[in-house]
Amino acid sequence: MPISRILVVDDSPTERFFLSELLVKNGYLVSMAESGEEAVAQAKASHPDLIVMDVVMPGMNGFQATRALSKEDATKNIPVIMCTTKGQETDRVWGIRQGAKAYLVKPVKPEELLGQIKALT
Repeated sequence: MPISRILVVDDSPTERFFLSELLVKNGYLVSMAESGEEAVAQAKASHPDLIVMDVVMPGMNGFQATRALSKEDATKNIPVIMCTTKGQETDRVWGIRQGAKAYLVKPVKPEELLGQIKALT
């Protein structure tokens, strides 16, 4: 499946800006959400091709949002790449178990994120 529309989910304006700039420069259309709740609502409404999800956010965290998306018929086929400061192996395993297709630790290397996106197409 070609990926063109990406939803970036992060409560940090700086991180959202960094990720969206990187993705736009590489030809992707980007929308943004500031929370897990907003991400789930946007994913249901707009059906992006991919979601780049932070984990540590107030309210619904990225693990919870990814699990909710993977259980919904309308969103279960949208791949999620987690980008987070939580770098323990147990965090990575938990993220994958919640439904993430990839797990990257911040600071995210641009080539690593772009490579993961290409691997999902």
